[in-house]
Amino acid sequence: MMNTWIAATAVAVIAGVTGFFAVLRGSTFAAHAIPNGAFAGAAGASLLGLNALLGLAVFSVGGALGIAGLSRRSRHDVATALTFVLMLGLGALFVSWSTEYAQEAYSLLFGEVFGVSSAEVAPILWLGAATIVAIAVMFRPLILSSAMPEVAAARGLSPQLMELAFLLVMALATSMTVPVVGALLMFSLMIGPAAAARSFTASPARALLLTVALALATVWLGIVLSYRTNWPLGFFVGAAGAAFFLLGRAWRVLRSGRWDHLKSVV
Repeated sequence: MMNTWIAATAVAVIAGVTGFFAVLRGSTFAAHAIPNGAFAGAAGASLLGLNALLGLAVFSVGGALGIAGLSRRSRHDVATALTFVLMLGLGALFVSWSTEYAQEAYSLLFGEVFGVSSAEVAPILWLGAATIVAIAVMFRPLILSSAMPEVAAARGLSPQLMELAFLLVMALATSMTVPVVGALLMFSLMIGPAAAARSFTASPARALLLTVALALATVWLGIVLSYRTNWPLGFFVGAAGAAFFLLGRAWRVLRSGRWDHLKSVV
């Protein structure tokens, strides 16, 4: 359980930080494609007898480079979709070559938070620390290029370079979060708290802190409820992400005064 709490806390912090910028930059499709496509890397590493984290890291970085490269010659969503399809195809091929991969595939898709070993904690923490350092180094230019891309370009910041840098950071985050919450629920943990935080405050700094706080609350509450009910953690992560987002939307409606207007109409 100690490994569970340590790994889950690190995952929540990193997912919150990267998810905030994914929502701010409109890169939510990439936040979905990279972790799910990186599943193919884990399948390939398993076939070769290597650590699944290594395969996740290689395919996550490869997916980020593929999206950034194709985006130069086509729309960003098209480039993301093409890269995603290619990685999924490779994943299907790798899985078809193995008859003993079903349980590990399920763990990587839906998470195995109560099965985190001591050997997995250190790589998760190292990758998490690297992600935090990378975000801290490029925090100001990343905020500027995300919120005001025209101003950033006028000041000499390359949009393509910033997009590549952010996608690589997302790839690092994916490598350390997928084994804990799973590829499918990683998307929910990154996007749900970040989308909710933007509804509660317009300040980037406060929204970032609130995103991390909501991600921590999601994971911690999910662990407790999953342990008590024996239901999968993914269910609670997805439900909490949706609940926080709906609360954020309700708060925005109340704050804007539209609720009083609706009551007066009724």
